Amino acid sequence: MKLTITPRSPKSRSFPITLDFVGSPADVTVDQVQAAIAKKFPKYYPDRQRLTVEKVALDTGKTLADYGLKDGDSVAFKDLGPQISWRTVFLIEYGGPLVIHPLVYYLPKLFYGQAFEHSWMQTVTYWMVMLHFIKREYETVFVHRFSHGTMPFSNVFKNSAHYHLLSGLNLAYWVYGPWNAAGTKLAERSDALVYGCIALYIFAELSNLHTHVTLRNLRPPGTRVRKIPRGYGFDLVSCPNYFFETLSWLAVSILTLSWSSHLFFVVAVGQMYIWAVKKHKGYRKEFSDYPRGRKSMFPFIA
Repeated sequence: MKLTITPRSPKSRSFPITLDFVGSPADVTVDQVQAAIAKKFPKYYPDRQRLTVEKVALDTGKTLADYGLKDGDSVAFKDLGPQISWRTVFLIEYGGPLVIHPLVYYLPKLFYGQAFEHSWMQTVTYWMVMLHFIKREYETVFVHRFSHGTMPFSNVFKNSAHYHLLSGLNLAYWVYGPWNAAGTKLAERSDALVYGCIALYIFAELSNLHTHVTLRNLRPPGTRVRKIPRGYGFDLVSCPNYFFETLSWLAVSILTLSWSSHLFFVVAVGQMYIWAVKKHKGYRKEFSDYPRGRKSMFPFIA
């Protein structure tokens, strides 16, 4: 069969092209089309391609017949630009705070022009933040299985800004400053408050890890299989991982009582809620038997 590839952009000099395949539309997969384009134009490797027919994206693993395409039909091609793996993106994002926080914490003369003894609150906060992002790096390498292999390289800078600036430089500079040093009134915290925040943090981090392992076990290695997640946390919300991470940063926010941590908390939770609503709608659309009683992110609320 013949399939014409037309450009989404009128400025393209490489397209349109016509590809020949052996067999009927039911025999030709989207993967084969992408491979054929990449063979003809090596710079357009499959992850860089977006193929659509009447604004509907063609998914790998499906055949042309699944989209009603016939011999002689055409699909639109869009170049997504240079790509970078999601795993690499996550490592870069979470790596920022792991570099920034130790620099600010251990080099106060460089950032504040003076040396001082850190308060208990500052030390506990430091290790909360460090352990959180060490855990995230561990999960990126050993736990997560990504449904999408890559993203546009240009998005790395936008995605990293959230972590490097808000949870990195913003949080570190304002929490570890001399105004919160040992002996200052701003650093005074009761034992009940500190230990309560630590307990909430440990519960939230372990619960978050548990939900990530549950999601990992739903997807066999090397596949993009999607199933309905069930079990701890998932019986109440679609994205308990985001809910438990919210509790982690709530513990940090309460412990520090800093506007910088409050700012990061509001922005982070707001973004996670947007992601949760999107995932929740996707689950309900994809699975007709999806539990109707589940909320997106906050149990019994939203």
